[in-house]
Amino acid sequence: MEPIIIVLIILVVLVFIALIKTIQVIPQASAAIVERFGRYTRTLNAGLNIVVPFIDSIRNRIDLREQVVPFPPQPVITQDNLVVNIDTVIYYQVTDARAATYEVASYIQAIEQLTVTTLRNIIGGMDLERTLTSREEINAALRGVLDEATGKWGIRVNRVELKAIEPPTSIQDSMEKQMRADRDKRAAILQAEGVRQSEILRAEGEKQSAILRAEGEAKAAALKAEGEAQAIRTVFESIHAGDPDQKLLSYQYLQMLPKIAEGDANKLWIVPSEIGDALKGLSGAIGNFGPLGGGPSAPAATERREQPPID
Repeated sequence: MEPIIIVLIILVVLVFIALIKTIQVIPQASAAIVERFGRYTRTLNAGLNIVVPFIDSIRNRIDLREQVVPFPPQPVITQDNLVVNIDTVIYYQVTDARAATYEVASYIQAIEQLTVTTLRNIIGGMDLERTLTSREEINAALRGVLDEATGKWGIRVNRVELKAIEPPTSIQDSMEKQMRADRDKRAAILQAEGVRQSEILRAEGEKQSAILRAEGEAKAAALKAEGEAQAIRTVFESIHAGDPDQKLLSYQYLQMLPKIAEGDANKLWIVPSEIGDALKGLSGAIGNFGPLGGGPSAPAATERREQPPID
């Protein structure tokens, strides 16, 4: 009985192993290459798959998702014989699992070497300045060459990026000095432009201020002259309306004499010639009124003074 039990146990184990090898579960976005006696049979897609146990074998499992591979810095010589180190990043995706397995031994290594050689060809036709300023052009050219070459490997290169372009240390120092000089130059130009604009604005302000001040002074002088003319006109009209005679004018003239003589600085007083006419007019006016005692008696008194004394 014991040999029969052992045989049964062995058969159960073989059946269990056969079931495991028969049922193959492939994850999503993955593929598996099946070989039968060392020859490619088919490609297993995502999901549950059945294979012949002990006859079919899984050669390779490939991830169909987009992959990102950074490559280490590569020294590249430019057209002007300068060595620059360039870091590249490749975004690729496997589109044909069979070709990626059988058309190339290691597609990652093949893409890396193809990137280096293509990059050297592209950079070799550019000088340093163009290399530093033409990343988009280099990326497009590199992607075109890689996509064409990797198509037969079942690889699609979606994007190529230059992560860093490092020129030699001496060139970096020279570039930093040049950039610093350019910044200082731009700063000096902007400062000079600012000073120039400030001076222009200040001059314009002073000009406008002078114009407004002159216009104000002119208007003030005109208003003052107009006021004085109006005052003179008013006084003249008042005097003309009052119809003053020579006697009143002479009296007013005499009233103004003390005001003319006021002040300590008046050391010399010049009497105008018109004062004689004024005094004559004033004396004539006083003579007509007579002494303070009343008019007709004055000539009589004069006549009495003229009579000679009686002996």
